[in-house]
Amino acid sequence: MNHDRAPRHGQQILTLTGLRFNANLGILQHEKHGPQPIQVDAELNQGTQPLMPHDDDISHVLDYRKVRQIIIDECTAEHVNLLESLIGKLTHRLMQLPGVIGVRVRIAKLEIFDDCEVAIRMESGQW
Repeated sequence: MNHDRAPRHGQQILTLTGLRFNANLGILQHEKHGPQPIQVDAELNQGTQPLMPHDDDISHVLDYRKVRQIIIDECTAEHVNLLESLIGKLTHRLMQLPGVIGVRVRIAKLEIFDDCEVAIRMESGQW
């Protein structure tokens, strides 16, 4: 087998799925008086990355702990009336992270209706 022909790079996507926490979101009277549970799913396209990084150092990669905290902080910073406003704000913030060339975000309001979940998905950048 000729190892010179083996791929040296691949497309890398960081994914956080099922992140649940309370956020102050909505226009209904009960939504304005207290937080409600939401779920955030995010995919961050980091583009082409080497299959074998030159080292094993956390400071040379996008730290998913920081990404998780940014999502929580952005969604809980203040009351937002519209889900559309919140997802736009979060998508914009995630696109600013170093090395991120594309973002897909989905935010679901988990308890707005008894019979369904309401969610919005936004995609920005390169995919």
